[in-house]
Parts: sequence; C-alpha cells; structure tokens
Amino acid sequence: MCTAAILAGGRARRFGGRPKALLPLGDQRIIDRQVAVLGTVADRVAVVTGDLERYGGLGIPIWEDLVPGAGPLGGIYTALVHASARTLVVAGDMPFLTPAFLRHLERVGRDADVAVARTADGYHPLCASYGEACVDVIRQRLERGALKVGDLLTQLRVREIGPDELRPFDPDGTLFFNINTPEDYARGLQLAARRPS
Repeated sequence: MCTAAILAGGRARRFGGRPKALLPLGDQRIIDRQVAVLGTVADRVAVVTGDLERYGGLGIPIWEDLVPGAGPLGGIYTALVHASARTLVVAGDMPFLTPAFLRHLERVGRDADVAVARTADGYHPLCASYGEACVDVIRQRLERGALKVGDLLTQLRVREIGPDELRPFDPDGTLFFNINTPEDYARGLQLAARRPS
C-alpha cells in the first residue's frame, strides 16, 4: 500500500477554466471516481490543489501547492513532500483509471525512482508512481524553473511500462483518456454511459 495524490490544480484554459476534476461523468464526478478507485490501492488518498475551498468537502486530505504556479511538477513535489513515501500521482482529469493497473504501477515501481506508462502517445508522467528519491531532483528543477514533467524522467531511474505490458490493463484504449476540451468531455460522457457503474 502507498499514498495516492490527485493533482487538481490546473487552470483548464482549454475548458474555460472549469475545474475538470469536478465534472460529472455518469452518476459521479471525476474526482469521486478517482477517490474510490485510488482508495482500493492506497492507504491514503489526498488532493493537491491551489484552491482548498473547492475540494474541501471530499473528506480526504487537501494539500495546498507548496510552490504556487509551478504546474504539475509542483503538484508532484507537493504530493511527495506530504506523503514521505512512494506515491501514486494521477491528474484530476483521468476518469477511467482502474485498480488493477494502479496496483501494478505501484508494485513495479518499488525498485525504481518512478514507474511510468509509455503508449504510442509517449510517456504518461501524470499517472505514475514516484519514490522519495525524486524529491531532491524535483526541488532542484523547480528552483531552476525547469517545469516540464517529461524532462524529469531523464534524471531518474525509470521503470517503463510499455505497450505490451499495458495491453491487459487497457483493452479498450481508455485507461489514459483525459479531459482537456469540451469535445473530450463529450466523448468521456459517451464512454461512461457504456460502462457499468
């Protein structure tokens, strides 16, 4: 078991500024789905955000960004500092994550600094398992203003989960589906309607 952190601090520019994690998808909001799924895998689930009031009613810890304006990298840093342990980090706009995949992600990451999936679209560092050794590396990058999360991987021992390893966990290709635009949301609603609750 481990800690899990949902990053819900984005500005959602392409979505008119609406907080994507709070969008309803079927009979639950995205964040409610994530809390439920992560709760089957992690000892503790928390939200990292710059807006404490917005997420205060979830009944789980809310961690305020330690480095405001540092984007997802700052969110990962905040999660790791608070967790003081291996941490599953997921973006707050990914509604179709599964317990089976998240358990696998946590398990295979134990012998690396970070475990991260790689699909045809590239790496998915906002659905990854990070170890405590990442904290100093991330802090140094934040101090330099080097905020691109993908570049962080070049400085760490990475356990890559490639397409063949992913296939059993993602038969319909929606595991890493995320909502960036109203069009994505419309598709997410369609996908959710076809799934059991």
